[in-house]
This record gives sequence, structure tokens and C-alpha cells, in this order.
Amino acid sequence: MAFGHQKVESRRLLLREISQRGPVPRIDLAERTGISRATVTSVTADLLRGGLIEEVPRESRSDESARGRPRVDLKVAGDAHLIAGLKVSNSSISLVLMDFDGVDVADHEAAIPAGRLAPQDLALHIRNGLSDLASKAGRTVADISAAGVGLAGVVDADHGLVYWSPSLDQRNVAFGDVLRDALGIEVYLDNDANLVAIAELTFGMGKSHSDFIVITIESGVGMGMVLGGQLYRGTRGCGAEFGHTKVHLDGALCRCGQRGCLEAYVADYALVREASSVGGMNLTTPTNQAVSAVLTAAKAGDPTARTVVDRAGKMFAMGLANLVNIFDPELVILAGEQMQFDHLYADTVIEQMRKSIVEIDKPAPEVVVHKWDNLMWARGGAAHALEFVQDTAVEALEDA
Repeated sequence: MAFGHQKVESRRLLLREISQRGPVPRIDLAERTGISRATVTSVTADLLRGGLIEEVPRESRSDESARGRPRVDLKVAGDAHLIAGLKVSNSSISLVLMDFDGVDVADHEAAIPAGRLAPQDLALHIRNGLSDLASKAGRTVADISAAGVGLAGVVDADHGLVYWSPSLDQRNVAFGDVLRDALGIEVYLDNDANLVAIAELTFGMGKSHSDFIVITIESGVGMGMVLGGQLYRGTRGCGAEFGHTKVHLDGALCRCGQRGCLEAYVADYALVREASSVGGMNLTTPTNQAVSAVLTAAKAGDPTARTVVDRAGKMFAMGLANLVNIFDPELVILAGEQMQFDHLYADTVIEQMRKSIVEIDKPAPEVVVHKWDNLMWARGGAAHALEFVQDTAVEALEDA
């Protein structure tokens, strides 16, 4: 039994390494993983036989002899599985289809009614969007091995439970089960900001960092955190809820139902609400246009808009400083739709953050802006699901 477990772990480790480094020669796999060459040869033979990897000719180098057996490298077999990733936004679903090697096959954007939906209704919209996505690749939903789904809110990823989300009209929903029933495939649910962190770690700015924080700023404020190269979720699956940290006692009402949350001052709906209710600005256009109007008015010197925007910047700087003081990350990445506006990463905001962190004789963490679109968030969902599909595929080889 112990030997069988060790073999599965070796298969999993080597498949992960080939996925991240491939095409890669067997000898490099042994050096990188510490697994003996004999075991690498045996295990990769299992992966080849199972159709999970394939041999590809190595690009010839001038220092290699043309005689003898042709040299080959190993790469993941892209056609072994299809994986979907999707992000649920306020009025749309962004979807991407990837092969087993992480290559994009198709993408799709589906409109949904704005606001909160019943779980079954949202699942139906996801099913329809996934069907349209698959059809673009000449496939069906049944051809997809798994889907990684990201949505805003407090999500227990291990159990597929959504404690609260602005996309759902109910709390404490076993939404993972609802989606599995609706889609007929495996579903891996997570907070959308966590999926951005996974994507940054997999193929983004976080690849070269073991400790970093991603702050997502859209209709709400989210956070994904990587510590020691691993995504951190907390013991209840609801850690890293940066947007719902408190910055003002008995302050502004947040859409989560509590008061004084950071999100209630810096999110798009908060800016529009404050400018409309306190300052009397006439903002009847869609939220994104209304935010743009507030920021334009602030830059033009409108006192009400200026007050709202300045307060948002100060609250955000204080929140960032608190994060740096607690976690001391190497890197802070600001991502999301609101990155098209600079009011939350202006030099004055970052300088306010730096003034509020613990002073030592080392520079503060770097703060960078990554203007992701929703498709990149969806790719994070696919990368999340891909790990589970890899593990399932490796375990299935035991029966081969």
C-alpha cells in the first residue's frame, strides 16, 4: 500500500513538473525532482501509456551528435482532457476552454441579468454559457473534464459552499453541488480573487515570488494571498476577505450587510452612492459610466467628487498598509476592471501606504498594477480545475 501511494505521488509530481517545465528531458526531471533516473523512466512510461504525456522531438543543438537514437523531450498531451474556467461578474460570465497542456482552445462571453440571482437560475446561465463555449470548439459540455468557477463573495472552496455572494440571492448555498447537477461534470468553486492569485502564480507576475498578495478592484474589493508558494484560504475557507476588513466603526453600509467595510468606501458602487446621496451628483447612467463621471469631476476640481475620491484613496492606503504590516509580502499586485482608473494606485495613495507601514532599513514591498480582463480571471479558474484533473487522471492510472 505504501509503495502504491509513493508511486501515485511520483506520478503526480512528475506530471506537475512536465506541465510547468515541458517540453523537458527525462534527465532534467530527475535533477529537478530528486527522483532517481530509474524511477523517472518507469513513472513516465506509465504516464505515456495512460496518454497523459507524449514524446516530442528535441530541437537539435550544434553540440549534439546526429548519430544514435533521436533525442526526445516530454510534454503534457494537450488532447487528453478539456478544462473550462469561468468568472461570474455582475452582468456577465467570462469563459475559457483550455486543453490538458494549458493552451487556450476557445473563449466566450455570456450576458446575464444584473444583480442577485437564484442559485438554480445562475447555474442555468452557466450551463448555457458553457454549452456555447464548447460548441465553439466543436465539442459538448460532456467532453469537458471539469470546470473551475470563480465568483465574488465568501466561498468555502473545499466544500463548494457559498456563504455569501453578490451574485446569489441566498446565503449558505451548496453551489458546487447545484452546478454539478446542472452541468453533469466536476466543478471546483472558489472566490474569484483566489483564482486571480492562482493565475498570477501559474502564468503571471507571481511566478517568481513565493509570497505575494493580489488585490482585485471591481464592483467589490477582493484579495488572493500566496504564502510560501501556496494559496492561503484560512481555516473556514473565508480568509483574505480584504474588502470586508473594517476601516470605520459604524461607518458606511457595505453590500455584505455590515458597516464600515473597506469595500463600502472604495468599490464602484460606493463611489457612486456617496457622490449621489451626499453630494447630490446626478448619476443615473450604468455604474461604470457613473464611476468615470465621478473621477472626471474630481480631476476637474468638483469639491464633492474630490472629497469622495480622496477618502477612497486614504481608506485604501490604510488597508494596504495594514496588509503589509501583518504579512510583509514581497509583492502587492493590484488587478481588475477598476485599474483603468488610477485613483487607487496614484502616487499619493502609495506614498500614504508607505508612510503607514513599519519602518526598517529595507524597501517597502513593490506595488504593481496588472490590468487583467475577465478572460484572464477565467483562465485562473481553468488553472485551478486543471490541478484537480491532473490528480484524478494520475489516480485513474492505477486501474489501467
